Amino acid sequence: MTEIDYVTRVFSSPSQLEESAWNALLALNPDPSPFMRHEYLVAMHESGSARPRAGWQCQFVTLWHGDELQAACPMYLKNNSYGEYVFDWAWANAYAQHGLDYYPKALVAVPFTPVPGARLLARDAAARTALVKAVIQQVRDEDLSSFHLLFAQAQDVEACEQAGMMLRHTVQFHWKNEAPSAEGLSPPFTSFDHFLTSLQQEKRKKIRQERRKVAEAGVTFRWSRGADISETDWDFFYRCYERTYLEHGNAPYLNRDFFRRMAQTMPQHWLLFVAEREGRAIACSLIGVDDTARVAYGRYWGALERVDCLHFEACYYAPLAWCIEHGFQRFEGGAQGEHKMARALLPVKTTSAHWLAHPSFAEAVERFLERESQGIGQYMDELAQRNPLKTGLATRDVAPPLNEL
Repeated sequence: MTEIDYVTRVFSSPSQLEESAWNALLALNPDPSPFMRHEYLVAMHESGSARPRAGWQCQFVTLWHGDELQAACPMYLKNNSYGEYVFDWAWANAYAQHGLDYYPKALVAVPFTPVPGARLLARDAAARTALVKAVIQQVRDEDLSSFHLLFAQAQDVEACEQAGMMLRHTVQFHWKNEAPSAEGLSPPFTSFDHFLTSLQQEKRKKIRQERRKVAEAGVTFRWSRGADISETDWDFFYRCYERTYLEHGNAPYLNRDFFRRMAQTMPQHWLLFVAEREGRAIACSLIGVDDTARVAYGRYWGALERVDCLHFEACYYAPLAWCIEHGFQRFEGGAQGEHKMARALLPVKTTSAHWLAHPSFAEAVERFLERESQGIGQYMDELAQRNPLKTGLATRDVAPPLNEL
């Protein structure tokens, strides 16, 4: 099939696309995270969490051959840069200073979800390449300033590079369930204590102290998953989640209806930890899970009471212990946060791709990205010197196969 056989269709809502067709296409791609599922994207929009008024106007771009969906991506027209986690405010300011409009721009991403994975869903490499070209053509036709694809997997990056897009790197922190051994093998850890033996003595001691503080404060944890998460627990989670945002002076990105839809349409992908003291729930963390890839994703947390080190227990130690017990291979800690390294979440590079219509600005951004890339490389080298593992395992310099605390 040649690319001229494709018919491009643009949809103003993911609900206009057939769930089975979208999810089947997703399953054909490397790194099909749960957050690219049709149910997740529909919940974002039908709940009103990602809505045009907030800067998320759907223009899902799809390629068809006859009645068969060949490629698709979740594209949005954005009139701001909120909820993206790859920061381009300086680019927008530079446009404004020169009397040019940066917004609206085109964005291919999952709203409010900085989880690396497939973005350009395609049946093969040719369809993926054609999809990138179709998006760029759509951006040109609508006279938009730019096109940005965030937290891409390797095949997406390759297609974007072939289309002449510029690459940008950021750093996240991920944990792997791999126990170092003298034979050079990396079997999974057998227990949390086994995991601690892989750390330098100072890090191991600190983690034990932090866990002890939580236990001595009388806090215990329980977890539930999927359909076992009660509506009462979902309500409690949202109360904590909302309060955390409000304490920082912002309204939460996601509303209660979004999580209600998650409980109804994607229950198997959620794991909830609830902290209790004296019979009262006081905090919780919500973790995304993918049984097929054996990956857990740190997503949201909140607390109604302050307890020293409670955040570390709820967001890292309890989830890591769960991952070890249930044979999960990786825990992704989300965007930013060098403090995660002390908990054995090691730095990985994530990649985004960018195309700017204005030639002069494209040249200026390209020069900026070259300097920034050098800085990211130096930053990764510095982080490697702070590796908490006893063996000094090499810091990972690329995003793992899959991919907000």
